[in-house]
Formats: sequence, C-alpha cells, structure tokens
Amino acid sequence: MLPIAALPADTSTLATYLWAFGQGVLVDLTPCVYPLIPITVSVFGAKGVSRGRALALAAVYVLGMALLYTGLGVAVSLTGAAFGTWLANPFVVLPIAALLLALAASMFGAFELQLPVSWQNRLSSVGGGGFAGAFLMGLVSGFISAPCTGPVLLSLLAFIAKAAAEGGGVAYGSSLLFVYALGMGTLFFAVALGASLLRPGPWMEHVKSVFGILLLVMTYWFLRPLAPVLEQFVLDPGWGLWAGIGIAAAGVVAGAVHLSFHTPVLAIRVRKALAVAVTTVGLVVVLNNVLYVPPMAWRHVDRIEDLAVAVDEAVREDRPLLIDFAATWCLPCKELELGTFHDPAVERELARRFVLVKVDVTDPNDDQAAIQDAFDSHTLPSVLLYAPSPALREAVRGLRDGAEPPPPAARIQTLVDPDAFLATLARVP
Repeated sequence: MLPIAALPADTSTLATYLWAFGQGVLVDLTPCVYPLIPITVSVFGAKGVSRGRALALAAVYVLGMALLYTGLGVAVSLTGAAFGTWLANPFVVLPIAALLLALAASMFGAFELQLPVSWQNRLSSVGGGGFAGAFLMGLVSGFISAPCTGPVLLSLLAFIAKAAAEGGGVAYGSSLLFVYALGMGTLFFAVALGASLLRPGPWMEHVKSVFGILLLVMTYWFLRPLAPVLEQFVLDPGWGLWAGIGIAAAGVVAGAVHLSFHTPVLAIRVRKALAVAVTTVGLVVVLNNVLYVPPMAWRHVDRIEDLAVAVDEAVREDRPLLIDFAATWCLPCKELELGTFHDPAVERELARRFVLVKVDVTDPNDDQAAIQDAFDSHTLPSVLLYAPSPALREAVRGLRDGAEPPPPAARIQTLVDPDAFLATLARVP
C-alpha cells in the first residue's frame, strides 16, 4: 500500500488508480475469494449461457460490489477531512498504526477477521440466479470474504481518510474504491466468459503474505509524521532507491513470501520473520527515497516577526514573495515541492526572483495558527504568491492586532505541473 509521490500530479493520480485496481485483482487471488469465483459465477447463472448474457450478469454482480465499496469510500471521504491536523497527533496515529499492524498479522495467519457464523449463513443465502440475484450477491460479497478482503479494505479506507485529510475530495475517495471493485471483478468477468482458472494452492497464501508486508509498510507511512528521524531515514538519493529495491528483493528471495508461519519447524518460522523484516526495511528505504525532498532556500516561519522580516526583504529588494503552507502529513504538499518546485526550470526561477517562505502547520504554535487564519490557508496545499507590496508589509506587522492581508496575486491549492506553475509565476510582477 504505497503512495506514489515522486511523479507529476497527473501521472501520480493515474498510478494511484492503477494501484487500487491491482489491489482488487490481488484480493481475488486470496484463499477466501479465489476458490469461490467459479461457484459464484455458476450460482448467478453466467455459465452455459450466451456470451452476452454471461457478460451482463457478471457486470451486474460487479456493480453490486462497486456500490458497496463506493458507498464506503464516500462515507470515509466525508468524515476523513475532519481530522487532517490530527494526523500529526500520536493519540490519533498510534491507534491507526496498531490497527494496521493487527491487519498485517491477520494476513500472516495470526487470526481471521470474519462475521459471526449466523450472519455469514444469512448473507450466503442472499441472491441467486438472474440479474437481481447477481446484484444482491455482489452487494454482500465483501462481507462474506471478509477474512481476506477485510484487512485490504480497511487499509484502503485508511489511505482514503488520509487523502481526504490532505485535500482529496469525495469523488477521489469513492472513485478509488470503485476502481478497486472493478479490479476484484476482473476474474469474475474472465470466468463468466469461459476462462479457466489455475488450481487453488499454496500460492494463494503467498498473496496474503504480500498484503501483510505492504500493510507493514503502510504502518510506517502513517508513523512518519510523528518523528523526523523516520522521515530522514534516507540513503544517498543517487543510489538509495536501487539499494532499497535490492534489500527488498533479498528478503523476498530469503522467504518473506513463499515460506509459511504455519509450519511446525521453528527455524522456518524464524527465517520467515527475518525475511519479512528485511523486505519491509527495503520497501521503507524505497518509500523514503521516493518521498525525499531536497533542501531549498526556505525562510522557515515560527513567529509573525519572522514573516515580517521576509516581507521587509521582499519589499526592500523588490522581489515577489512565495508563502508555502505545508505539513508533514500533507502528501500533496510533498508532491508539489518534489515534482514542481524542484523542477530545474522552476527552481531556477524561484531562486532568481522570489523570496521563499515556508509555514509548517504540522503542529502550529499560536503565531503560525494566526498566520494560517489570516491568509485563509487551512486547506493544504496552499501556496500564495505576492508582488512586493508595502500594503502587505503593513498588514503583516499588524497581524496581532487583527489586520487582514491583501489578496494574493495568485493562490495555488492543487497539484500543478511545472509548466503551469511557471506560467503562474510569470504573471506575478
């Protein structure tokens, strides 16, 4: 469950949707889903009928799944935006991390998440042949296969909640889970159209191990904002990414995926645990190198007086001002800085013309909160561009007395590519 942060905004979004689709396909390959696919397709009547009817029945089944998951995505997106600033609070993040660790343990076989047997029996009897039956079966399928799909779904919902807190809308969260449902529907379409599946076997447990490792990495991703040492665990940017890939590959070869914790042989269980640890460390190195943001000449603002000094400099030197509000939990802020601010052409233009100000609102003090209020920058990312202005200087000096800054020459609150950002910079006198 890795974020894609080193790519341009449009590519990153596409990669995230492909990632969600891939999660759905992999869930189909787990022991709780894979063996039941041919049976399910037969029950709703997509075997021994015309290709068109089989495709239509499978589509209705997948639509039922999609409705369930999309509804969950909408609910989480609506509520997730409420705890953006809490993602730097240990009392919020640590329980989320503990939940993700528990979900990882379930994927390695420590326990199973499932509904009571009586509920499972009732849900199993829902649906049947025909379009209505197929739709109802799809609608309840996520609950029936909860032992394998539950950890993946909950981790996806945690990702969507974090994305909502960082400015992702309802459409983004709901569409991610819709695409996830389409991924889960892939093999149902294939079987309905006559494809033969591989025989179930131990390889399905290997898929669960893959999910377990990814959940461990996602746990680390949530913990990163709590401690600078976690974010700064970066090998040399020139080769660190490849070193991380190599370490992760060595762990996989050593048995992180293909060995089992269910064996009675202690040595194999220990080897599996060590291999999982090595693979996880390798993927953490990859993640940190992907998210690494090279340093820039920012003037970091902790007090209103710090901002006043930067504005004085901009007016004195007749240089425009860029104010970037950011937080360690704000992934789009990092994507914007890495993919746009550090574009060579953008970086040259910023260094040549602009006074650069960074206001870190991860855990804002009173002055930082007052600045964030005054500049109406509660939704992140928020980048404000100002021409050198005596009016801005006077407003900043009077922030403690309730002065209101003038409107910026430009405000950026979404991911933009370097060319669009350069065009915006060019319009600032």
